[in-house]
Amino acid sequence: MLQFIGRRVGIMLLTAFCLTFVVFFLTNLYPNLEKVAKTQGNFRMSEEQVDTWLANRGYKRNIFLKYGEWLGVVPGYIVTGSDGETRARCARKGSAVEDAPTYCGVLQGDWGFSTVSKENVGDVLLGLSDNPETTRDESRPGRLQLTGYLMLWAMIVTIPIALLTGIFAGMREGSKTDRSLSTFSIATSATPEYVSGVVLIAIFASSAVGLKWFKGSATQAMTAPDFVNFTLPVLTIALFNIGYIARMTRASMAEVMTAQYIRTARLKGVSFAGIVINHALRNALIAPFTIIALQIPYLLTGVVITETLFNYKGIGWQLVQAAGNNDIEMLLGVSVVSVVIVLISQLISDIGYVFLNPRIRLS
Repeated sequence: MLQFIGRRVGIMLLTAFCLTFVVFFLTNLYPNLEKVAKTQGNFRMSEEQVDTWLANRGYKRNIFLKYGEWLGVVPGYIVTGSDGETRARCARKGSAVEDAPTYCGVLQGDWGFSTVSKENVGDVLLGLSDNPETTRDESRPGRLQLTGYLMLWAMIVTIPIALLTGIFAGMREGSKTDRSLSTFSIATSATPEYVSGVVLIAIFASSAVGLKWFKGSATQAMTAPDFVNFTLPVLTIALFNIGYIARMTRASMAEVMTAQYIRTARLKGVSFAGIVINHALRNALIAPFTIIALQIPYLLTGVVITETLFNYKGIGWQLVQAAGNNDIEMLLGVSVVSVVIVLISQLISDIGYVFLNPRIRLS
């Protein structure tokens, strides 16, 4: 098992390097850098002035060298620009270039600063508060913490309902219960979050319909979540995932119920409830467990839509804002967080699958 986990971790690290490099390459394309130069300098800059501005700040160097600096495995640059000013990547406001550390990248915990808000990216995303240069409100949780809380409650709502729906539908394939629950599953999984969110708002929070059950806003839920201001965002994410997991559970349960050992148990006189609980459930839940673990990456996609729709300032909201404002450092920070979450969820899925299915043998 340790050898299996070691191989998986090695593959995870290689995948993380590849994915972050792709994001780094795309965000450092010249049109993006030109927009950064004009935003930070002057929108009326000529092309020569843009090139000079970028060169003076180390943007015009080799992409692999810049990636190594951002990662923290290559010493940060020290550039003397055409204006005679010496700048260092690792130098911070108020400190001399000579006092700057040699390495300052993600591996050293230095995520850089947002080109829009001037806040420390690590402070904003992870809720760090030990950086004296940050302007972040220390009472505000990090974006990852806010998104994690939203995803946690979405999974708490999703998993029991989806599993029960799929199990009840698959126990008696073709019955009225099966058809009704399958119709519900298909309808929810076919409805994207931006549609279900708008529908839920229109029905339960809009004065036009009259059901003002949820008067709170998701902005209030960031500091004081309660039933009123947190229910609709959670339901918006949960509805889509309930249908998908329920359909997979139903298919797995229906297949198990036709297996030979189930027929043998019936011939022995085992009650239907005993067959389901003692014989069918464990084998039927192997595939849904994998689906549930792999739903976390899909939850990130749903979170982007839901957080933007409800103005809930988590990772998804921050990603949209960073992309719209061409905030390169923030985009890179969000990409790192997303890659780590996806890879860890896949590792948990692989390990859990091995424990649930004893027929798997590790080479």
